[in-house]
Amino acid sequence: MLGLAVGDALGAPAENMKPSEIRARWGRITGYVTDRPSGTDDTEYAIFSGLLLARHGSALTPAHVEAAWHQWIADRAEGPFRGAGFSERGTLENLRRGLAAPISAQHRHAWSDGLAMRAAPFGVFAAGRPAEAARLVAIDGSVSHEGEGIHGGQAVAAGVAAAMAGADPAVVVAAALAAVPDDSWTARSLRRAVAVAHRGERAVRSAVVIGGYPWTDLAPEAVALAFGAYAAADGDFREAVLTAVNMGRDADTTAAVAGALAGATQGVSAIPADWAAAIGPARGRCLPAMAGHHILDIAELLVPEEGGKWGEALAVPDFLPVEVRELVTPGEPPVVLAREMSGTRTTTPSAPTDRADSEVLA
Repeated sequence: MLGLAVGDALGAPAENMKPSEIRARWGRITGYVTDRPSGTDDTEYAIFSGLLLARHGSALTPAHVEAAWHQWIADRAEGPFRGAGFSERGTLENLRRGLAAPISAQHRHAWSDGLAMRAAPFGVFAAGRPAEAARLVAIDGSVSHEGEGIHGGQAVAAGVAAAMAGADPAVVVAAALAAVPDDSWTARSLRRAVAVAHRGERAVRSAVVIGGYPWTDLAPEAVALAFGAYAAADGDFREAVLTAVNMGRDADTTAAVAGALAGATQGVSAIPADWAAAIGPARGRCLPAMAGHHILDIAELLVPEEGGKWGEALAVPDFLPVEVRELVTPGEPPVVLAREMSGTRTTTPSAPTDRADSEVLA
């Protein structure tokens, strides 16, 4: 989860840029290029989905997701980003017109990477169970996405779930591919990206970018770029994220996804301390209801059975913001954080391991 937020903040300045434009402005990006780096809609929507998942767990339904969209986004005053990307705007327009899922997802941008950018929490929750992660993220996406938009989210959620269980990058990619139709655009793009990953970021970009198409948020393209960056770096966090950033296009999302995959693979100790230290509570620029929530608070809610994974077992505790260190007390039940964040007692019921999950991870 922290890797997602770091990748988002690193990639935000390069969003919608070409590699040549990035080089002309900054050379090769090797760290933050703004004075106050922060997450964008990618981080805020990941917090949104994480809170939703922490509240309902494996019992999540489309009705729960739709109600959350109304409660936390559609029925509130929006921030400057007005709900963020095209797929989110289309969803909000449909919900405000009284349309319900899955009709709410029938708009012109249902193929976007808006679900992929918020998919990592499902992999964290369903660690070691990629099929369950893919099932749950599709439920989340039923309100806002269709087709390739759903497939992109499933690939990311399944990949993170495999990485959380200690799978190496090749198995992570296999888990992602197993979660989507073999003949889908998402699967084809992902296979192309991984096949040329050993040749570097230029080859990955050439293999999947849709030349001449003006929008950079195509789920099959963005997800493939992220997995290509992850594969090119062999799971190394720093290299995976920087590769994604320097390829441009939807750089905040591709770096967020690459960061989530590599973070799940290597753990929090692999994230450079200065990069992590810049991540504070969400500012609510896109989703005002998410303001004040820190991405690590959400991580605590998704892994309560570990007794404070991001507190007592944190490898580099000094880089956490003070407000998070005070909240995440070693040995304190994460349900305390849940009450502070949502006003309700939160539980995350576990589901039995899916047979398909066991086969992929085996």
